[in-house]
Amino acid sequence: MKSVTIYSTPTCSYCRAAKAFFKDNNVTYQEKDVAGDVAARDEMIIKSHQMGVPVIDIDGSVTVGFDESRLREMLEIK
Repeated sequence: MKSVTIYSTPTCSYCRAAKAFFKDNNVTYQEKDVAGDVAARDEMIIKSHQMGVPVIDIDGSVTVGFDESRLREMLEIK
């Protein structure tokens, strides 16, 4: 199983869509709320070089935003 971390905020609709995608495809993930966790926000900025969410880290490969086809490719889901 791949290691998946999503950096998100509670009000982000794309973050909710990504988490729903993970749930629908039985993908286990760790969520980091960058709105309330300064250390997580700093970590996200270092990884992505920006402040937009969601930032999704899959085994060290980072994608920004919710792109279902890209997530399927990264997670090897058909």
